[in-house]
Amino acid sequence: MIKLCIFDLDGTLVDSLYDLADSMNYALEKNGLPTHDREKYRFMVGNGISVLADRAMVVPDSTDTGIKERVLADFNPRYREHCMDFTRPYEGITELLDELDKRGIAYSVLSNKPDPFTKLIVSTLFAGRSFAVIRGTIEGCPRKPEPDAALEIIREAGVSSEEVLYIGDTNVDMKTAENAGLKKVGVSWGFRPVEELIEAGADFIADKPADILSQL
Repeated sequence: MIKLCIFDLDGTLVDSLYDLADSMNYALEKNGLPTHDREKYRFMVGNGISVLADRAMVVPDSTDTGIKERVLADFNPRYREHCMDFTRPYEGITELLDELDKRGIAYSVLSNKPDPFTKLIVSTLFAGRSFAVIRGTIEGCPRKPEPDAALEIIREAGVSSEEVLYIGDTNVDMKTAENAGLKKVGVSWGFRPVEELIEAGADFIADKPADILSQL
């Protein structure tokens, strides 16, 4: 019996693509670098802001070793101010969380987004919800797909791995669940194609949030 659901944030609970893309494009443009179409960011996000910058930057002068630091220094305050311009929960997510509450199943968030951004978005868009844990990237703890943070959440919840469902939209999420020994649910409404999730070992593909209830 499932007692805890661990959700990825971006591309799983919320559609945050445009805000991430717009803030990174702002930082790139400010530093004289080429920007990208918003949709291209679907394949850049998922591994945290530092990796997002690596993927987004097209740097003609490879000797400029400080360019990434400047891009991130421009991205972070811009995103902090604009991280909810367009970001909203996906259709059906609120109803799914309502049903989990009714069934007494706990739920947490685990994101590769920096912890302050993760907590800000979840506490604002899901105000009043009783998440067991809301956790983003914390300095000193490996990011997904390393299992450390997921295993910590499980320990805090006082459940066993067999009682946990992990839900995400990228191969990073599926590998995180695999590394932590958890059942893997991939969602088709997120940033990556279903084929990626299947190739990464998803045990089940949910086409809408309500489909997740069949795996509890």
